[in-house]
Amino acid sequence: MASGDGGLREPPNEQAVLNIYEAMRSELSQIYSNITDLEMQVSEHSLVINAIQPLDQSRKCFRMIGGVLVERTVVEVLPAVQRNKEGLEEVVRKLYETLEKKKKDMTEFEAKNQIRLRKQDDSNKEEGDKKKEGNAQGVLVGAAATSSQ
Repeated sequence: MASGDGGLREPPNEQAVLNIYEAMRSELSQIYSNITDLEMQVSEHSLVINAIQPLDQSRKCFRMIGGVLVERTVVEVLPAVQRNKEGLEEVVRKLYETLEKKKKDMTEFEAKNQIRLRKQDDSNKEEGDKKKEGNAQGVLVGAAATSSQ
């Protein structure tokens, strides 16, 4: 019975390890997504800065603040946009540091729990798709045969 208990405990443990691993992968994916979004915002800020920098400093300029379009001058808007861009770049740098730490943690977790990714999933998936196509063709033929009778 003791060996039976050990066998019962192992699958939940494997499942718990798998759940933790999937959560780690999900977290990495979320960090990548955040970095991409913020890098796009940095790029947009750069475009705005490059567009308004050569303009006359007293020229009218419109800026969206909290969903409200506000009329300002270039001299007022340019420093604010530059500060925002610098802040976004700092957040991106911190996210990259966090990403590297999480990757390291995940690699250690993989080694500790002997997790290996299967590269054969693609070939198995293709075989499964071929089987599905074969089954689908059989269903179509069967359906056509019944409807023509």
